[in-house]
Amino acid sequence: MSQASIDPRYLEVFPQWLRGLGEDAGAVGELLASDKGSDDATRSLVSGLNYIFKSLDLIPDGIDDLGFLDDAFVLRVACAHAGDERPAVKQGIVQRLADDARAVKDFLGDDYTRLEGYVKGLRKGAARGRTVEEIITDADVRTQFLQEVRAWSAGYQVPTFTRDQKTLVKLKAFLSAKLP
Repeated sequence: MSQASIDPRYLEVFPQWLRGLGEDAGAVGELLASDKGSDDATRSLVSGLNYIFKSLDLIPDGIDDLGFLDDAFVLRVACAHAGDERPAVKQGIVQRLADDARAVKDFLGDDYTRLEGYVKGLRKGAARGRTVEEIITDADVRTQFLQEVRAWSAGYQVPTFTRDQKTLVKLKAFLSAKLP
């Protein structure tokens, strides 16, 4: 893959996503706090947020420049799924992040389908010992989860992002290698 084949606009877009990740996660959390749904759209949103707490995610959070981009990508794809599953939820934060998922698709190309499958599979996974189903069906678990989302959002430290084509090449290669 040549470096010239990657659209340089992502050198501006991805740092914006990193800067807003804490606020985005917080806004999706607040939406979940006010929406007591238990449908597939809710499962998508919960799984996107729960991914933030996974200890073994696609790109470890400590990796310079890339560590939280997978979280930003997963949250956007989860919002796109939520909007597909319940169109009425596709407004505000969910609409904006779902719209951003098109940029993820353009960036990843053929690997986007693998990311979509991975994100859908997160509904069956767990993070911090809690499953998506437990978050949705157990009021105490849901309350604790939403408190953790708020705390994470408030304490999120924006990581660095080197605006260099090599960073984009590294990101694509990392995800291509790690996606099932």
